Amino acid sequence: METKAKRHFSRENKGSSTSPDARASSGFDEKVVHIGRCAKVVKGGRRFSFSALVVVGDRNGRVGVGYGRAHEVPEAVRKANEKAKNGLMTFELRGTTIPHEIIGIADGGKVFLKPAVDGTGLVAGGGVRAVLELVGAKNILSKSMRSSNPLATVHATIDALKKLRTAKTVRKLRGQQERTKEV
Repeated sequence: METKAKRHFSRENKGSSTSPDARASSGFDEKVVHIGRCAKVVKGGRRFSFSALVVVGDRNGRVGVGYGRAHEVPEAVRKANEKAKNGLMTFELRGTTIPHEIIGIADGGKVFLKPAVDGTGLVAGGGVRAVLELVGAKNILSKSMRSSNPLATVHATIDALKKLRTAKTVRKLRGQQERTKEV
């Protein structure tokens, strides 16, 4: 009698059930930020549907956000996870923090991010914390202003990360050469 692990292993060797893309994306962590419930009143009673906001990242500069809706929670989370993996973005960090202070705005959300020294930790909450953890930042101070809507704060955090520029990228944009250390 075959065990479950053996069957799974044999299917993986064939390569038919597991795509190369699915295997490559297995290195990502996922966090469910928010699950919402919506009720529609119909003739027989109430019909519920669910929405899920999921953040996916590799803790090494890549992160994506997905929003899925379905009649069951697991299906909504699966859809959101797929969308997040399809929309992965790469961001430049400076060690375990960000290069400079930045404000991100999206919809009604506004998020302020500030670099911090080693040992400070991640001072953030809710959706901001999920995005920053999964992008790989460990020392950042943040303040969420305006809306407390999880979707708005997550998108505002992504907007802030998109605006970040390292000294190297700024030099490249200005057409200046790389600086070399003189001894």
